Amino acid sequence: MRASEIMVSPVKSISPDATIEEAVEMLLSMHVSGAPVVDADGRLVGVISEADFLHRAELGTSKRKPRWIEFLLGPGESAEAYVMSHGRKVGDIMTREVVSVNAAASLNEVVDVMERRKIKRLPVVSGDQLVGIISRSDLLRALSKTLVASKAAPGEVSDQAILDKLMTELKDQGLASPKSLEVTVDHGVVTLKGEIFDERQRPALIVAAENIPGVTKVVDQLTWIEPFSGMSINNSRGF
Repeated sequence: MRASEIMVSPVKSISPDATIEEAVEMLLSMHVSGAPVVDADGRLVGVISEADFLHRAELGTSKRKPRWIEFLLGPGESAEAYVMSHGRKVGDIMTREVVSVNAAASLNEVVDVMERRKIKRLPVVSGDQLVGIISRSDLLRALSKTLVASKAAPGEVSDQAILDKLMTELKDQGLASPKSLEVTVDHGVVTLKGEIFDERQRPALIVAAENIPGVTKVVDQLTWIEPFSGMSINNSRGF
């Protein structure tokens, strides 16, 4: 699945020439924490967010460093802080270093960028043009659709097909040795038997079975062999 398939488009954006009053009203009315800033040619030039309004002169929250620090750092940093606290246009206070993804990016890339940059909303571009935006809620909606689509009614998938898919998954993921595991399927009910040598394998094997289309129930008859004592512990249960 690609970014273009789950993004919201068209996107509500704001001009860098808009006033901060207009930006505040937009964020409040849309109930969002941030919005992309787009120039007259449709190019993404920045992002305006709640964080850009934290240190405002109107609130008495302007940042001001001690004089000796300002002397060491020079006038540049103080000048930037002044613009952030007193600027009247979106272009004055917006974040210019925009993190975005291409419309053709995979969802794996989207999630990776969100996690690494610790952001909840990601602009989507085609070239330098803003074409959409993806939020974490869009990822949830995509997950919901995938979960619904993956459900199969009982009888639609044969027991042999379930068994083949499950064994392939277990092999691909290295979750258990086929020599120590016995799996049977009867009318969509998967029974797991055999020996495991790490108790953490149990929920992984159960989850793997539950995710196979057509499975209606998983019966756990696995025996845990404690590696140090060799003691057998049976924790059979059905799900």
